[in-house]
Amino acid sequence: MENWCWCLSETFFPINDLMRRKLQTSLTIVSLTLCVSSTLFLILFSDRTGLGILSAAEEKLTIGFSTIFSRFLLFISILFLALGAIFASFLIFAMMSQRTRDIGLMKAAGCPNNLIFGYFFTELLVMAFISCLLGVILGLLADFALARILNNLGFQIQQNPANIWKIPLIFVSFFILMLVFGAKPILSSTKVEPAKALSPTYYWGIAAPASPFKASKQSLTVKIALRGIFRRASATIRIVLCLTLLFLLLTVTIAGGVIAKQTTESWIERAVGRNILLIAHHEICNQYHTLLSKFHESREIPTLNYIREEYLIPEALEAHLNSLSYIGLERRLIVWTQIREVQGTVVGEHGAYITVGDSREGESLVVGVEPENTFGEWFLDGGFLKNGESMCAVVGDSIANSMFTAPLEQYLQIYGYQLDVVGVCVDPINNGKVVYVNMRDLQMITGVLKPNILLVKVVSLSDYEKVLNEIRGAVKAVNRDFEVLELNKVLEKSLAFLGLIWSTILFLPFSALASAVPCLIGYVVLALTEQRQEFGVLRALGAKPKTIVKVVAIQNIVVLLSSYACGIAFGIMITLLILVPNPLVTSFTVLQIAGLLSTALAATFLISLYPAVKLNRKSILEMLT
Repeated sequence: MENWCWCLSETFFPINDLMRRKLQTSLTIVSLTLCVSSTLFLILFSDRTGLGILSAAEEKLTIGFSTIFSRFLLFISILFLALGAIFASFLIFAMMSQRTRDIGLMKAAGCPNNLIFGYFFTELLVMAFISCLLGVILGLLADFALARILNNLGFQIQQNPANIWKIPLIFVSFFILMLVFGAKPILSSTKVEPAKALSPTYYWGIAAPASPFKASKQSLTVKIALRGIFRRASATIRIVLCLTLLFLLLTVTIAGGVIAKQTTESWIERAVGRNILLIAHHEICNQYHTLLSKFHESREIPTLNYIREEYLIPEALEAHLNSLSYIGLERRLIVWTQIREVQGTVVGEHGAYITVGDSREGESLVVGVEPENTFGEWFLDGGFLKNGESMCAVVGDSIANSMFTAPLEQYLQIYGYQLDVVGVCVDPINNGKVVYVNMRDLQMITGVLKPNILLVKVVSLSDYEKVLNEIRGAVKAVNRDFEVLELNKVLEKSLAFLGLIWSTILFLPFSALASAVPCLIGYVVLALTEQRQEFGVLRALGAKPKTIVKVVAIQNIVVLLSSYACGIAFGIMITLLILVPNPLVTSFTVLQIAGLLSTALAATFLISLYPAVKLNRKSILEMLT
């Protein structure tokens, strides 16, 4: 019975201690909860959109696009894990720094180190468990709510239950990291000698090295602020590391998200083209619309023989459209067929020839184009087809990633003919499972001499509706089975879906910023606790109340700017060199990113002044007590 009561007291005393320190406990739990919930939401929602981390999607987008997005998700998830661990370490360190005198009293009363460690480690266990539990619940709710909202907006987001195994994985990962990184400050504090722990000289940091800034011309306020930063070097280094990681995450999510969004949207818009009208048999139009729509929604592709006689463009229609001077015209021949990878050879390190590739097979849309007369401008690895070249092919990024080992060193087989792969393109049609070949080669291979698709580019945008109605009338006059499809509508849906995908990343900085604010407030509270009597003496000697706010403001500016510079520098390098290939950066992009990051810095700075403002309202006697 006595042992049972002792165990209960050993558990309830730490819990009561946490409840007694409501502000400190709640700040710690809120910060860690947001890290857990953000990471879980990121992983679950990426699965709903078909873009799971470490897996390339084939239901939507293209493999190239999903690889870029998954790379972002993986990197950001790692940063959130690191943030959770470092935040836990700093918050526990701040808590233990303020309770060093309590440890001294416990040691003076005869408590052994292991009992003291167990007492505070129990507090850590409670906070870590509550944070992980609340984080899992909040992450699940956010994932479910956003999925419902997007479905109400017309986007097909899966409403299937979340993958159960990922929830305990995130819970256990964060729980272990919090315990491992949080135990170190507790262990260090328990090793402090009782005399030091009880001495104000120790726990106020007065005996710490003074600031190296000794210039007499410096104002008193600046000297006090810098001295405070350098004599609590351990806390300063920890908070700078926390905030550096925060601004690194903010830079990757904000700058990376904005740049990646604009870059990938540019790839899609250039590949499809603006103000393009597709003219074809109504069944071909429906099929083409489905192929393009697969980029933003899961669709089944019905079987269709694209080269049936009734699907071919009538010569009278082509001649009439060619006579119109206010439009541009492109002829295409598309087929759906089996393709096969053909091995290639490369020169190895020692000059020997090495065979690369296999003999993988698959189905693909094959598009015959006239290289000198095409509206598409694809983002390419390698080059596009050239006029006069024969038996060459450009493959979509999904085919290049799923079927080829080294596509630019290999060949492609279509209808038994071997074509040299000269480029890899990014194209939304059929999720990137597309092959572009010279139209003359495809006509020779298939024996079909007429195109089955015409693309019309409206030159005068002011007369777009007038031109559209005139072309529809001309098409119906020649053959009523043919239709005109506006590709702008499908393009806008694809761009909107792509924008929503990147917007999920752009929302994450808010949770990261909210996670870091308790850490910064904890640092400011620690600084004010250390300097409280000093500020009381200054007030008693006639210093104005705003002097305290000035000192804290200078300290926070130094810490924030140091972290800001390091975090942004590394974040920009990671974004441009690793996460986004061939990034599109405009002057507006730079201003947009700078504005968002500056706003985050200013908001963090203003919030960090709250403890100083609160202390400033206390009387001189309260500060000195």
